[in-house]
Amino acid sequence: MSGPIVAALLGIGLLVGVLIGAIGVGGVLLVPVLTYIGGIEIHVAIASAMVAYFFAGGVGSIEFSRRGSIRWSDAAWLAGGAMPGAFAGAAATSVVPAFALELLIALLIIASALNALLGRGPPGGTLRAPEKRSLVLIGVVTGIASSMSGTGGPLVLIPILLWLHVPVLAAVGLSQVIQLPISAFATAGNILYGAIDVTVAAMVSVLLMVGVWFGARIAHRVSSIALKRFVSLMLLGVGVMMLVKVARHVEAVV
Repeated sequence: MSGPIVAALLGIGLLVGVLIGAIGVGGVLLVPVLTYIGGIEIHVAIASAMVAYFFAGGVGSIEFSRRGSIRWSDAAWLAGGAMPGAFAGAAATSVVPAFALELLIALLIIASALNALLGRGPPGGTLRAPEKRSLVLIGVVTGIASSMSGTGGPLVLIPILLWLHVPVLAAVGLSQVIQLPISAFATAGNILYGAIDVTVAAMVSVLLMVGVWFGARIAHRVSSIALKRFVSLMLLGVGVMMLVKVARHVEAVV
């Protein structure tokens, strides 16, 4: 790689880490950057990124937990659902077209973003965490969708939690934790197929960990209203981009 390309990858990798640490969403940008700018083969890029998400999730979990923004009992129920969900998603990949799942996820993201931007939350201002059974179900859905689409746990989890009026810091905190089981199981499978580039994975892991460290501090220094608005706008943009991608796929097939 040339110097400018390496510099671009370093800068964007740090930015992605900051976004993951601050708003949970950001990893969706990583694979396209590695593929289109770095020239890394798509399967290697995905496998290497999944390794990095584990370390990014570890740093994010520690930083959010230190600030009291993670309820570990909720995280445990989510992870318990995400693990079998990830396995089920891997098995269903060959049955359900990827573009169909991406369409559903895009619609979920856009709907939840608009709901968060325009809604006022539950009456009386009370915000309750979902029940244990709901958390397990959410974990299963997140694991299935993430495994099948490769979009990453936070991109699926955060829209669902915002739709349920979970406080934004709590939602982002749980999104840090959900990366751990999903990336661990995905990486175990990728190791068997030998798709991981150790050098790329190590470089991206370091960049994401540094970025997440800064991002977590940013998330806890801005107002919850501003953070929620920024998360919602970011989700809205990602959802629209996914819809455009699906539309282009359908157009190419037709």
